[in-house]
Amino acid sequence: MCGITGILEFGRDMRASANALREMCRVMTHRGPDDEGFYTDGCLGIGMRRLSIVDLETGHQPISNEDGSLWIVFNGEIYNHLALRDQLIARGHSYSTHSDTETIIHLFEEYGADCVQHLRGMFAFAIWNRNKKTLFIARDRLGIKPLYYKLTPERLLFGSEIKVVLAHGGIRPEFNRAALPEFLAFGYLSGEESFYAGIGKLLPGHTMTIGPDGKPEIRQYWDLDASNPHESRDENYYVRSYRELLEGAVQSHLMSDVPLGVFLSGGLDSSAVAALMTRIRREPIETFSVGYQEQSYSELPYARTVADHLKSLHHEVLISEQDFFGSLPRLIWHEDEPIAWPSSVALYFVAKLARERVTVVLTGEGSDETLAGYTRYAFTLKNAALDRVYRGVVPSFARRQLRRTLANSWLIGATMRRKLAHTFLALDGESWSELYFDNFFSAFGKGEQSGLLTTDFARQFAPETAYRAVLKYWEQSSGPLLQRLLYTDIKTYLVELLMKQDNMSMAASIESRVPFLDHVLVEFASRIPGEVQLRGLAGKQILKKAMEDLLPHSIIHRPKLGFPTPWSGWLAGSRLDGIEAMLLEPRSLNRGYFRREPIQTLFHEHRAKHRDNYDRIWRLLNLEWWHRVCLEGESPAGSGEPELRLASTH
Repeated sequence: MCGITGILEFGRDMRASANALREMCRVMTHRGPDDEGFYTDGCLGIGMRRLSIVDLETGHQPISNEDGSLWIVFNGEIYNHLALRDQLIARGHSYSTHSDTETIIHLFEEYGADCVQHLRGMFAFAIWNRNKKTLFIARDRLGIKPLYYKLTPERLLFGSEIKVVLAHGGIRPEFNRAALPEFLAFGYLSGEESFYAGIGKLLPGHTMTIGPDGKPEIRQYWDLDASNPHESRDENYYVRSYRELLEGAVQSHLMSDVPLGVFLSGGLDSSAVAALMTRIRREPIETFSVGYQEQSYSELPYARTVADHLKSLHHEVLISEQDFFGSLPRLIWHEDEPIAWPSSVALYFVAKLARERVTVVLTGEGSDETLAGYTRYAFTLKNAALDRVYRGVVPSFARRQLRRTLANSWLIGATMRRKLAHTFLALDGESWSELYFDNFFSAFGKGEQSGLLTTDFARQFAPETAYRAVLKYWEQSSGPLLQRLLYTDIKTYLVELLMKQDNMSMAASIESRVPFLDHVLVEFASRIPGEVQLRGLAGKQILKKAMEDLLPHSIIHRPKLGFPTPWSGWLAGSRLDGIEAMLLEPRSLNRGYFRREPIQTLFHEHRAKHRDNYDRIWRLLNLEWWHRVCLEGESPAGSGEPELRLASTH
């Protein structure tokens, strides 16, 4: 695990700046505090920061092949590298290290751009071909490892974080204003663009090849085909097969020369990983959990139940309101973008706790998006079916009137309004953007955005701008409705979750691994029939049955909480007043994005308990802090250290 970066100059006789390369590496020291390395070859410069995990002694990067014609920098882990190593040695390749990095470069010698097809793991890497003067860049299938780049007629810059690209010098960070509608709806961007003008993402499952002419060839080498579920077979087949594949994935993810642990939330996913890790290692493992001082929002009791059951060495950290708000600007700096969900803050603090004991953690990320774990999947299937009947018997004018009544009547309290807002009664079933995306993702739907944005800003965008990127994935999906929902979320929502996990864990200089996202396991899961996946509104039936011999019934079948945050409870009194004042400062409003009156209305509705606007306020607050810290250079220094409460159940 590390951070990588590079410069490729296109002009004749242009040379990559060694000083710029060093500065690009310096700003991501947190990603690799153990080592750094550089390689330059005229127009090309590549660099890295290393968090030493595998081959501690000889795994220094950049690494070359036998004759020095190829050079690589690599971020990630290749879990099948030992098997690949044996195959490559048999084909005549010689190794000078024991690292998985060197395996990639020998694969490239054998297969060229198709080397990625042989890799099983998480990765972002760049290979320079000295003879052909071409740069090959690749990102793993599901987007576990990030890769950003800026391409101009003069040069290509790339790095593991956006701030790395900006550190080249001469680049003024500028807001990609076209991203605002999608951000207001989803809190993140689903396509190639970032929040910064001119800086893009290499999408998951893609490679880029570029030479001295500066013309990139971007190719998709992998996609998830969820269109044809397996022929329906006995449920035991899916349970047995999934358990076998998952256990194999967890075992492969234990590859390390440094201590490992598990982020344990007490939910099914992380508990399954911890249980399988304990089974494989046959000794107590280290588990790490995070909670809040507000006990009603804390999942720590569930995590302790699992830790006691597994007899793990269990550690906890408690976060206070002061910890949360004191760290927010700094964590926005680490993420380079507004933080989509308050749970990112908790993730950072548990990563910081774990770093005191281990260097690598396994997590339960990815199970919900591949095994239909979110209630929204089953709910949407039922909602869509009821909506078809509803539209068939109720005239459109009556449906519109009822939607207006549910949205605006002061006779309906905030809690009931929130529940009804998710049903077909309050949504336009003829718009998939509204029936699914607005229903479960959007803080500000297209109608709300038109009132929030200034007239000058709003006229720059078509009404569907916010949904363009995500609808692209929805429209290219196929098969049964459940498979289409999973495919779209894997391509959009999950990628953002993985970016959050990568940046928050690397902010604490710790590597996180996601065995549920082994691509072979994902491909199998994506084709499990919906009737096997779902029971009522509950998903992940396969995983629940697969874990019955390893986990308590109370953990397997407890309701999913989704790691709740006391954020909504903190939005009261002086805290709420202070956020409103910040958003209404001339400094904020003079950017020309938002009108004053709708912002004031948001806070008035929230205080009056007419509407829960905590997600909308969170989105606006993060955008404002991002402007101040990442664009305007305000100090992101946070304050407050959380209370550490260490407990051992062994």
